[in-house]
Amino acid sequence: MASINLVREQEATERVKGIYEEIKTTMGWSFVPETFQVMAHNPEHLETYWAHYKQAMGPGKVDLKTKKLIAFVVSAINNCSV
Repeated sequence: MASINLVREQEATERVKGIYEEIKTTMGWSFVPETFQVMAHNPEHLETYWAHYKQAMGPGKVDLKTKKLIAFVVSAINNCSV
């Protein structure tokens, strides 16, 4: 089975570390989820994905709890593992 290497915080470039810090601060997380660490191999892609993620999960007509529930259900339907 193929595996994908993650860009861990301690191994990241300064640019990626900055994005990681923004992710943790904005989302109130103590860690950077692996989804973002996979994308960090291409910093431009990570920046774009993070911008879209921030927009989708940010304030709007649908509250954050509902957005997270939708993401969870979609992941379950797609047989995603944690």
